[in-house]
Amino acid sequence: QLHLVESGGGLVQPGGSLRLSCAASGFSFGLYAIGWFRQAPGKEREAVACITNRAGGSGTANSVKGRFTISRDNAKNTVYLQMNSLKPDDSAIYYCAADRQDNTCTLNASTYDAWGPGTQVAVSS
Repeated sequence: QLHLVESGGGLVQPGGSLRLSCAASGFSFGLYAIGWFRQAPGKEREAVACITNRAGGSGTANSVKGRFTISRDNAKNTVYLQMNSLKPDDSAIYYCAADRQDNTCTLNASTYDAWGPGTQVAVSS
């Protein structure tokens, strides 16, 4: 059974950085693309970034391009989201999700098979 758990969220000042982790278990991690999504109160879920199963490619939403970087370590069954130059608008619950795809990834949330419970990120002074 696919199991994902996010960690690394917290409170940070504008301009600060956080690194989120998504730990996976219960499935062949190397067969799945991983995506990060976020949802703020009263807003729709928004795609953030995705990475292919073998880390050969990635995609990033325009809203975070140049500030957020996605990476993965298949030996550790973990995907990371490095978030720099954080803004108050980045405040949300961040979720990671798994999508069985080979050598591609999508920012379309509807294709993802399993989701973690989320980790809260708050950007405020």
